[in-house]
Amino acid sequence: MLWSVAIEAAGNRVLTREEIVDLADAVAASGGIASGIGTTRYGARLLVEAPDRATAVDLATRDFGRAVATAGLPVYPVVRAEALGEDE
Repeated sequence: MLWSVAIEAAGNRVLTREEIVDLADAVAASGGIASGIGTTRYGARLLVEAPDRATAVDLATRDFGRAVATAGLPVYPVVRAEALGEDE
C-alpha cells in the first residue's frame, strides 16, 4: 500500500529559504515536498510503500533523516509524524 507520511522536526534556529530548498531537493527522490522557510521547524511529506501505518512512518522517518543529512540541516527532534494510506 502507498502511504503519504508527514514528518516535522523543531529546533531553535530560523531556517533559510536555501536550506529548505536543499531539503526539498533531497526529498524529491521519494516523491516528497518540504516546508519550513522562515520558521524554526522543517518538515516533509514523503510517499512510501509499506504494509501498514507503523512501517510507513518508520521508513519515511529513515528517508527523512537521510534527506536532512544530505541537505546539511541541523538535526532537530521529530515532533510530528503521521501517515495517511491511499485508501483513506
